[in-house]
Amino acid sequence: MPNYISTGIPGVDELLEGRGIPEGHIVFLLGSPGSGKTTFALQMLYKGATEYNEPGVFITLDESPRRILDNASSFTWNLRELKDEGKILFIDASPIKGLKGLGTSQDKNIAIGKKDFSLDTLVDMIETSVKEIGAKRLVVDPLASLMLEYPKVVDRRKAILELMEAISRTNCTALLVSELAHASLERKYQIEEYLAQGVMVLQRVVRSEGLNRIFQVEKMRGINHDSELHPYKINKDGINIFARERIV
Repeated sequence: MPNYISTGIPGVDELLEGRGIPEGHIVFLLGSPGSGKTTFALQMLYKGATEYNEPGVFITLDESPRRILDNASSFTWNLRELKDEGKILFIDASPIKGLKGLGTSQDKNIAIGKKDFSLDTLVDMIETSVKEIGAKRLVVDPLASLMLEYPKVVDRRKAILELMEAISRTNCTALLVSELAHASLERKYQIEEYLAQGVMVLQRVVRSEGLNRIFQVEKMRGINHDSELHPYKINKDGINIFARERIV
């Protein structure tokens, strides 16, 4: 029987047979700007570290770990304490900056610039970081920063597959965070959605009644899931999905 990873996010597991994400799945978390993608990812790592004794790694391809921690200080989570305790490792792997880590051991500083960016270097950093703290959960945020390195669709698809294969070797349950190309309930599917074992979507959509925050489990292999549209809110405790309410 497969094992499952509880997201720890109110309402999400309820949409996944009350079990959570199948262990080892790589799930794409897609969202429009301001929809709470990074909040969702941090909340899943936080809950894993504090409630399920599952260390996590957060690979950032955009903002610095320090800024991510500053932005998350408005929530009731003490991420800095978890970082200091070695339960969550934050790694800066931006293709356009130095590669630095904020972790339990000596901070990492590997020179890597946009011109000589290597997917192999990113993969090595992921594997090393997961081993360092025995991580069970992994986040890469945002995938769009990596995809800018591959303007051709065929190269982009190959890079995503290589990244997913590397993550699979870690046995982590992973969230790969990416932007929605179009924030709309009627949209074209993106290449990531065809490759992933799971897809979850967060959107801020303006409708006649006002601004709606909408969550959907669009795809999750190996488990029966509710694919209806559900409202959600963000407060000081993070994201809360209203699994028993539907958007029509």
